This record gives sequence, structure tokens and C-alpha cells, in this order.
Amino acid sequence: MTTPEPLGRRERKKAATRKAISDVATKMFLERGFDNVSIREVADAADVSPTTVFAHFPQKEALVFDEDDEQRDRLVSAVRDRPAGGTINRAIHDFYAAELRANVDEHGNDVTRIFMRFLNETPALREYGAKMWLRHEDALAEAIAEELGLAEPIAEIRIYARFVLQMQLLVNGSEDPLSTIEAGFRLLDSGWGPIEAEVATHKA
Repeated sequence: MTTPEPLGRRERKKAATRKAISDVATKMFLERGFDNVSIREVADAADVSPTTVFAHFPQKEALVFDEDDEQRDRLVSAVRDRPAGGTINRAIHDFYAAELRANVDEHGNDVTRIFMRFLNETPALREYGAKMWLRHEDALAEAIAEELGLAEPIAEIRIYARFVLQMQLLVNGSEDPLSTIEAGFRLLDSGWGPIEAEVATHKA
């Protein structure tokens, strides 16, 4: 398993500023509604300029999703750094479940439910979130192909990557996210498991 390089002082400061802006914005959105809060109001509350806000977030919706790149990297790492002998399907299942539990541990179950309901009831955020997850499709497909010893993703890998990422959207909208994860990956394993095993056999 590769250990990520520690962030330098400048990068840590940048990450802290980004998180602070996102936290302030999310709190304001939850209190007043996404459409009722302007970028300038977020900037004022976070004690930064609107230019600084846009330097970290290309559009208003991105303020709520402050870990887009980090999520992609953790998703890819879940595939590449899975335990020896572990399947890709199990690795992504465990990643989703761990992310969900970490979110609940940090914010509590009630706050997590309120936040997820807020996302699902705000059309602009629901659409942005869907596109955000699907932006990871190529990175996930390429990581899976590499792990299976293929030069590039075959059709089955791309379809599997799309289904895996679409399932995250179902999890976000579910009243019982963990049960949704379990059900989704059981179904995926039935179709994907034999393909992974077959490719791995040919590789060996």
C-alpha cells in the first residue's frame, strides 16, 4: 500500500480554507435553503472574498461537495490497495460502507439524514451530485483494468463502473443506506464476480 505524501504548509492552509468555506456554506444552505443564499453571503460569513470562494469552488453547487477529488482518489485506492485475494466488488463495497459509517460517526445519524434529505430535495444539488460521481467513472474503470492486467477497460468493466457509481446515488436517497449497499453489491457480485474471476484466471 502506498503512503500518500504529507501535504505542505501551503497545501494544508488551502485545504483548511476550502473546508471552512464549505462548512459555512452548507450550514447556511441547511438553515435558509440553497436558493436563498448567495455566494457573497457565503463569502462574508466565511470572512473571505467572493473571488476566493470561486477560486476553490467553480460553481455554487460545488460548495456542498468539498471532497470531490479526494473521493475519487479514495475510490481508486480502495481497488488498488485491497487485501491480497480480495475481490474488487468487495473492496468497493467496503469503501462505500466505511465512508457511510465515517460520516455518521462524525456528524451523527440524525444530522446525516437531514443532510441527505436536503441534497435529495434540492434539484440543483441532486443533479450536481449525480454528475460528480459519474466523473469518477473513467478513473475507476482504468484502475480496475490495471488491476486485472488489461491494457484498457473492456465493455464489462465500463458497465460495472457505471453501475457501481449509479448505486451511490441510490444509497444517497435511501432511508436505510447500509441495506441498500448490501443489496446492490449482492446483485453486482452475481454478474460481475464471474467476469472478474475469468479475467483473473486468464491473467494467471
